[in-house]
Amino acid sequence: MKRVKLRFASLEVEFADRDRALAQVVEWAERGTWHPLVVFGPEGCGKTAWLRQAAEILREEGYEVFYLHPLDRVVYAEVSAPGVREAFLDFAHKALAEEALGRIAWAIFDFVRDLLKVRRSKVAVLADDVFQVIGLNQAAAYVKGLLNTIEHPVYDYEKMVVIVATSEGLSRREIGRHRWAILTPMWNMSREGFEQLYEQIPGPKSDVERAWRLTGGNPEMLAGLYQAGWDAGKVVTRLAVSKELTAGFVRKWRTHLEEAIEDPDTLWGEAPDELLNELVARNLIVYNVYDREDWLWIDEPPPEKDLELGVGKRVAWQTPLHREAVRRALKEA
Repeated sequence: MKRVKLRFASLEVEFADRDRALAQVVEWAERGTWHPLVVFGPEGCGKTAWLRQAAEILREEGYEVFYLHPLDRVVYAEVSAPGVREAFLDFAHKALAEEALGRIAWAIFDFVRDLLKVRRSKVAVLADDVFQVIGLNQAAAYVKGLLNTIEHPVYDYEKMVVIVATSEGLSRREIGRHRWAILTPMWNMSREGFEQLYEQIPGPKSDVERAWRLTGGNPEMLAGLYQAGWDAGKVVTRLAVSKELTAGFVRKWRTHLEEAIEDPDTLWGEAPDELLNELVARNLIVYNVYDREDWLWIDEPPPEKDLELGVGKRVAWQTPLHREAVRRALKEA
């Protein structure tokens, strides 16, 4: 299959690894998805890159593809009906110009129907981070609308693949209250895939082992290290600021946070809900990590437990650098 080109920091790189995740897309293309797949995982773990590669695979498999990433202002329709394609792109451009990003997400229902009215076909809807533009309180309703598109179409279709990606831990909880989607986790890159991406970075660079142990295989953190001249301290400082790790916050939860730095599983069943909600909402941890059975995951699951990477059996830091940001905040508080 054709590997897509992606922006990585200031570079252009080729989509790396994720062979099992790509094989999963091929499987879905063959039979369709009977429920929307909602893929969640650490920020920057590669969900957007995988979705864009998935769009390429689905086109090669004969699908009409709608791709939505309103936050990145990337929206396109690779469909065979020119009128539908032009109408969708015109609508999207106007919505982007008016900063009405949520309208793009909701409009997909109408345009899928318009396409199927023209011809019976195979249709894919790939939506990235749409919950951020429509609001968490609308996430479940949006997923229900996608399910209705699959189960109760106005016009018949051959097959349909619907995938939604999110980094928001709270949206996982909101959607999980219903049985309208299949919640499927994706973790950071495997060591082999991480090294493939690392090798595409030019010039002098950090030792690959050091980069792996700092990022835990997270592509966005690798990009951050590259942009910071491989200075991990700068990345940690930026994380501490962006995650609002204030003195008041870390002082309030010092005991729990100090224990979680050593072993994140100490948060499992022990920490107050208020703290857990904060850590999840700030995308610092992944709580209630799924069992490591392959069929539950997109691509490869994380290790059963690797405290050096900050991965526990049931709770994990999103990356080792996230853990280090909390460690620094505690030291400075």
